[in-house]
Amino acid sequence: MKQYNLLAIIFLSVLIVSCGSNTGQRKSDFIIKTNAKDNTISNNETLSVSIENPKNHQIDSVSYTFEGKKIGENVNLKDFKLGNQTIEATVYFNGEKQTVSKNIIILNNEPPKIYTYKIINEYPHDITSYTQGLEFYNDTLYESTGQYKESKLRKVDYQTGKVYQNINLADEYFGEGLTVLNDKLYQLTWQKGIGFVYDAQTLNKLNNFKYGKSKEGWGLCNDEQTIYKSDGTEDIWLLNPETLVEENHIQVYTNKGKIVGINEMEWINGDIYANRYQKDGVAIINPNNGAVIGVIDFSPLKKLVTQHQGLDVLNGIAYNPKTKTIFVTGKRWDKLFEVEIVKN
Repeated sequence: MKQYNLLAIIFLSVLIVSCGSNTGQRKSDFIIKTNAKDNTISNNETLSVSIENPKNHQIDSVSYTFEGKKIGENVNLKDFKLGNQTIEATVYFNGEKQTVSKNIIILNNEPPKIYTYKIINEYPHDITSYTQGLEFYNDTLYESTGQYKESKLRKVDYQTGKVYQNINLADEYFGEGLTVLNDKLYQLTWQKGIGFVYDAQTLNKLNNFKYGKSKEGWGLCNDEQTIYKSDGTEDIWLLNPETLVEENHIQVYTNKGKIVGINEMEWINGDIYANRYQKDGVAIINPNNGAVIGVIDFSPLKKLVTQHQGLDVLNGIAYNPKTKTIFVTGKRWDKLFEVEIVKN
């Protein structure tokens, strides 16, 4: 319990936002009632839904949808996504129909597992790099860095720190996360609402893409079929790799509430590993429902790098398929750490 409380301070500060007001295109004669206490329910429970009819209309039938799926009056939540979700009821009565909706919050049914790590190797890292994105491709490390007038994209020999190739972004762009899929490299910028696509071998720019509902660009990863994008909130957006359209999203939640500030991400063995901005932990996220299933405490690493005025937070996580190990660094850190995750 002591260890979990420590991580709650380091990483898992959560936000519960009350929701649940009944809404609709106009004020409805009906109210959706559920068994969610304070409009919050765990995903190991069964959600019960009913209609309150204060005007005593003669109701012919009621149909319910949840997350856009048709449901009955009782639904097991184990296969539903976490977070703020909408129940919608269409009520048919007296030859009319009205639609009313209600939001509830679905939490994970168990707390995240707490993991530690073992350092396998240490490698040099450019102390001037404000690391935003980190990913291996063909045993070469790709890195995207931030700050206006400093942002760059580069290919690096991770063992020596030698820069094979460097592309400087225009001064107006603040570089953010990156990912490589099908020999194309995708790089985000922070607040300009635009990302860049490059040839991963040459770093020649191929085209640009604009964001959809997400307002900012933070982190990227992929599962070889879908690109996942964070925007600094609890949302992770699922992008079609052909069109780069945000087709869906998940919300990152624990058993207590939402986790905001999701930043640099990496896809590792079926899960999303994500830095949280200004925290020294990495969350392990279930990509199907957004549940934080584990947390790795990397807080001791910052003390092992050169302490200097520009030193900033842990950020940058990459998985090397060749070595089957994880690499982490931070903003303006002079070391890249190869680590093995230790499951308690």
